[in-house]
Formats: sequence, C-alpha cells, structure tokens
Amino acid sequence: MTVRAALAAAAQRLSTCSETARLDAELLMAHSLGLSREALLLGHLDDEAPPQFDALVERRSRGEPVAYITGRKGFWTLDLKVTPDVLIPRADSETLIEASIARLPRGSAPRILDLGTGSGALLLAALSEWPLAWGLGVDRLEAAIRVARENAALTGLSDRAAFIVGDWAAALSGPFDLIFCNPPYIASEAELPRDVADFEPATALYAGPDGLDDYRRILPEIERLLAPEGLSCIEIGYDQAAAVSGLARSAGLEASVVRDLAGRDRCLVLSQT
Repeated sequence: MTVRAALAAAAQRLSTCSETARLDAELLMAHSLGLSREALLLGHLDDEAPPQFDALVERRSRGEPVAYITGRKGFWTLDLKVTPDVLIPRADSETLIEASIARLPRGSAPRILDLGTGSGALLLAALSEWPLAWGLGVDRLEAAIRVARENAALTGLSDRAAFIVGDWAAALSGPFDLIFCNPPYIASEAELPRDVADFEPATALYAGPDGLDDYRRILPEIERLLAPEGLSCIEIGYDQAAAVSGLARSAGLEASVVRDLAGRDRCLVLSQT
C-alpha cells in the first residue's frame, strides 16, 4: 500500500475518535518514516507505507495522544520531547509567551522562574526570546525534571536554564523579573476528553473541587518572589478569570486578563500593586 492510500485509510479509521484525524495520520506516518510532516507531504506520498504505521494508528485509535506516541511536540518555535510524565504543551499556553513579549523589552536580561515546569516548554520558549536571560524551572516530579533537562539540551539552552525538584516555590528566594506558571486548574469532578483524562498526568490537571486549590498556594508565593517592576504570566481556565483575579488581589497583586487566539480568557498578567 502506498503512503497516500495508508493515510486515507488511517484518517477514516481515526475519524471516530479524533477531530483531527487526517493530521493525526500524517504526523504518525511522518514519524514512521523519520521525516517531517512537510517533507512527507511534498515528496513521499507515493512511497510504500512502512509496516509499523498500522501499530501507531491502533494506539491512536485507543485514545493515546499523538505526542506521546511520537514522543515530540512543537511549542512556540521549539520541537520538544514529551513523555507521559509531563503535560503535553498546547498552543493555548503560547498566550503566556505572547503576553510577556508584549510587556518586557526584548533586549533586557530577565531572571525567569517557571513554576510547575513540566517539559520546560514555557521557560525554554522564553529563553529563546530573551538571549540575555537566565531561568529556573521547578517541578515536583523528578521524571518531569529529567524531561525538561533533556529539552534544554535539545534546544541548546542548557547553559541558561536550571531545573530543580520542588513543591511550587517553597524554599525559593527571589526576586524574579518574569514568573510563568501553568498550574493544574481543572475541577476534580470535571469531565475531560478521553485522550486527556486517560493518558495525561492527573497531578498536572486537577486542582480540587473548584479547580482553584493550586492558585491559592501559588499566588502569595508569586507576590513574594516577584521583582518590583516584574510581571507574572499565569494560565487560567476559560471561565476562571474573575475567581483567580480575586485571589490575586487578595495576595497583593494587580491582574489583567489576556485572551488566546480563540478569544477565550487564558492568561492573567500579574504585577505588584
């Protein structure tokens, strides 16, 4: 069977479990062939389909995310390693990078902190935009820290990034000029898509009955660690702007909301009052 025919068959098969069935099939085929998706589409559609492709499609049909199958995920301008130990980086989270770029001069040398760093996506994306910056990523899981360190090496940013195991900001001292955080913010009883609920780490998703437990811990620490002229970009759920802004004000922070490309509330930009 040719690649073209195998892609058509796979897209049909995945259409019952994925809203991006054709894209999923193309990414899995590119991975099978050791090519980029662009190279696959431009010059290899008439090649013979590799035998391992069917097994990858089978895994996707059972709900496993494409990023965990291929072990890679693009974020900002970076190609990152991901494993089931870390949350898959999403385009929505790029809103935090965009918000920080709009407010912090590119020629500055900020000290950056990324709380709950996971794959290191936010910290490494920021370091790629501020060549004079240095950053620290913190995560409670050693397995996540290993992934983040590998990504720092893969992106050539190891000399400006350090990663440590920690419980949010406990035992840290500042100040930091730019603080990122994409904490768990899903209510514990909320229903999530199968490929999220069954495969991504629950500790990176759920945050108590109202989804706000980790904000209650993090926001006072941000106030403590943030430099006087610094800013923090923290991700929120689409319906949490009012609640998290209230918690931020109670912690002594000013908050403004930034929306993602879909027009949903996605980021709070925090600063000292």
